[in-house]
Amino acid sequence: MSRFLDELRDPWGLLLGATAGGTAWAVSVHPAAAGAVAVAVWLAKTAIATVQGRGGGRSAPAVTAGSEEAYWLERAGSAARGFGELSASMGAGPLAERIALMRPQVDDSTATLERLAEQASLTGAALARFDLDRLRQERTRLTRARKGAREELVHDLDRALASLASQQAVVERLAQTRSQVLARMESSTISIEGLLARLVELSAMTATGALEPTRVLDELADNLEGVRQGLHETEQITRDALDR
Repeated sequence: MSRFLDELRDPWGLLLGATAGGTAWAVSVHPAAAGAVAVAVWLAKTAIATVQGRGGGRSAPAVTAGSEEAYWLERAGSAARGFGELSASMGAGPLAERIALMRPQVDDSTATLERLAEQASLTGAALARFDLDRLRQERTRLTRARKGAREELVHDLDRALASLASQQAVVERLAQTRSQVLARMESSTISIEGLLARLVELSAMTATGALEPTRVLDELADNLEGVRQGLHETEQITRDALDR
């Protein structure tokens, strides 16, 4: 039941229902009947998403609950589900077929976002093990101590300073990697949401004969491919950075 209630609150379900109701009203369906169409689409979307959520075979990614990466991953997942639900709600037709062709790109982008979210959580957990302020304080203290140290102690102090510098470099590299991953997750998620919103708009306009969407769909597909490739590039860059 909690899954069903979560899906009821999904803004994409409300948007799909409103679009369906608006389209029905635009083609001269009685307002009361148009409202019934909107509610029916909203509930159908919720039921489908609930069943899909229960039956999905993919295990949940290991992402820290309540984290920034979990937030963006949840939003991206909601938008990704909206692609399939929009296509299913439209039935047969050229627009539905084009949207269905975008689904592999959306699925691949979502899978990459899941891996990036796991990476962000791992780097976050690693960063929590370090106290950067303490490292800086110890480095300052040892640097000061080395100036007046006896000759036989200089070598040991240099080794300690080198170790502190290495740890500080690790912390800075992890922090930079996490920031880069989160920035890409944010921009990609918002882009996917924007693409879905445009597709919902196109479905309503096409239903009333107000638009021939071929050119716009080509542009949206290109934008989606750009999002997908950008995610893969970020994944490779951050993997290389962490492997150093």
